[in-house]
Amino acid sequence: MKKISLLGATGSIGIQTLDVINSHPESFKLVAMSFGSNIKSAIDIIVKFKPEFVAVKDKNTYNEIIHYSFSHNVQFGYGHEALIEAAVYDGVEVLVNAVVGSVGLVPTLKAIENKITIAIANKETLVTAGHLVTESAKKHGVQLLPVDSEHSAIFQCLQGENTKNIERLIVTASGGSFRDKKREELQGVTVEQALNHPNWSMGAKITIDSATMMNKGLEIIEAHWLFNMPYDNIDVLLHKESIIHSLVEFTDRSIIAQLGTPDMRVPIQYALTYPDRYELKNAKRLELWELGKLHFEKADFTRYKCLQFAYNSGEIGGTMPTVLNAANEEAVAAFLKGQITFLEIEDWIERALEKHESISHPSLEQIQEVDRLTRNFVQTLIS
Repeated sequence: MKKISLLGATGSIGIQTLDVINSHPESFKLVAMSFGSNIKSAIDIIVKFKPEFVAVKDKNTYNEIIHYSFSHNVQFGYGHEALIEAAVYDGVEVLVNAVVGSVGLVPTLKAIENKITIAIANKETLVTAGHLVTESAKKHGVQLLPVDSEHSAIFQCLQGENTKNIERLIVTASGGSFRDKKREELQGVTVEQALNHPNWSMGAKITIDSATMMNKGLEIIEAHWLFNMPYDNIDVLLHKESIIHSLVEFTDRSIIAQLGTPDMRVPIQYALTYPDRYELKNAKRLELWELGKLHFEKADFTRYKCLQFAYNSGEIGGTMPTVLNAANEEAVAAFLKGQITFLEIEDWIERALEKHESISHPSLEQIQEVDRLTRNFVQTLIS
């Protein structure tokens, strides 16, 4: 039985991870978890899965939940130190990092130092500090198992292959909520419209990132680090059905693709069971004859400016992806609060990138300082 720590238990990926754990109680045990402020959902999870340690976001939430009477012995902590404690909790074998944002970076690094396998759904960790994470994983002999559907697809396509024969990674993108709109039609779109993703059920931040295509941009940087692939050899392909989750082209021009219905439990379960595969209960079978046809388009970098920002930031490297991620997090949060328009998300990211002079091969402390300064800069622009 694998002992699991789950960061971000009440979020979309967290809930689906719990569904996988619940489907295979003989194989997985949730021993530690974290959540933000959704106390009701957290209590339900604690009652059902009986974790030994729970990290909460802040002291107010902590003070509220500790007064609840549970049938088993459970310890609580709050703040960033508690998040780290949950990540490296005694006996944990797999850390599922499903938090949103760069807050997941340090807990991931600490877990790697403790030789805990990482199932990574928190793409910001690799975007912000990919060199630190991959170097540490190599040093400590720790596997980084991708949970994003696109990276899991690439990972699955590469099983049994010689990585020297890879010519190109092709990452697919649904196009998000506004894929059928021209750029001039995006003036004045609402938060509600942006959150209406046609294929996937995801958290608010990731859904907005999908609409701007920043989510795909971050995934390109993540793919660079996970698969040690130059940016020139990573392409984006618009595919609105989200049936082909990604493809790998080899030197002989053969292409291997991973297909399936849009169900995040597939990559989550594969990360937890790797190198084995388990039955996925209540999963919809892919019947291609029902679809009839699949659609593909070349990504338009003028239409989706965030994609261009991501490629440029990744190629420059250093702290530039840190700025990209921090500026995006602040801009998306402001859009969700109704403080800026949808297209202004791109504007504030671009201004932050133009202002920054990248630091090559930065330390953790330098990354954290650049992250802080970038957030302050964007917040000032917004206010």
